[in-house]
Amino acid sequence: MQKKLGVNIDHVATLRQARGGEIPNLCQAACEAVQGGAEGITVHLREDRRHIQDHDLSDLKRILRVPLNLEMALHWDIIRIALKVRPEKVCIVPEKRQELTTEGGLDATLKFHKLKEIIPEFRSKKVEVSLFIDPDLKQVETAATLRVPAIEIHTGSYADATGSRKKKELERIRQASREAASLGLKVHAGHGINYKNIKPLKKISEISEFNIGYSIICRAVFVGLRQAVLEMREKIEEKS
Repeated sequence: MQKKLGVNIDHVATLRQARGGEIPNLCQAACEAVQGGAEGITVHLREDRRHIQDHDLSDLKRILRVPLNLEMALHWDIIRIALKVRPEKVCIVPEKRQELTTEGGLDATLKFHKLKEIIPEFRSKKVEVSLFIDPDLKQVETAATLRVPAIEIHTGSYADATGSRKKKELERIRQASREAASLGLKVHAGHGINYKNIKPLKKISEISEFNIGYSIICRAVFVGLRQAVLEMREKIEEKS
C-alpha cells in the first residue's frame, strides 16, 4: 500500500502574516506542493488566526484538485466555518492560545459528548472526520466508538525523544496503529516528522498517510517548495 503525503502549508501563511498582504501566496504554495507530489493539503484555522485566515479556506477549496484537510479545534465559530466551506476532510485537534504549535493529542474521552454531537454534522455534509490523538489505546477505542473513519496519531513525543525513549514511543505508535486498524479505522500520522525520523514510521504498515508541514517548509527555504515535497515523497517511497 502506497502511503499518502499531505503537506501542511500553515507556515507559508505565517511568513505572509509577518508583513500582511498576499506574499507569499498560499494558493501558489499549495499548487507547488501538489506539483511536488502532495496528495492532500492541510491547514489549521486557529481561533487566534495567527496564520491561516478564513478566506484561505474558500480560496484553497476553489483551486485544489486534491483533498483539503482542515485541522480545527472544537470552537463553535470554527465549526460553523468548516460546515460552510465543507473541506473534504477535517481533523479535530486540541488548541491552546498560548502554545507555539499543537502540544499533544485530543482527549477524545473527555470531549466525547461534544464530539458525538459534532461528528454527525460533518458526516451529513460528506466531510470525513479524523481525530488527532496520542498513541493511546483508550483514545483509539474512543475514536472507534465515535464511528469516525480515521485517526491521526500525534507523533510529537516520538519526534522529540532520544535513545531508548524514542524506541518506546515508536512502539506506542505501532501498537496504537495496529489496534486502530483492527477496529476498522484508517491510520494517519503527523507532528514533528522530518526527513530523518520518518524512516521507522513508514515501516508501520497500518499508517496510510503522513501529514507533514514544518520540516518541509524549512527545507523549501533552500531548495524550493516543490523540490522539498518531492524529496519527502522520495523518502516515503524509498526501499529500506
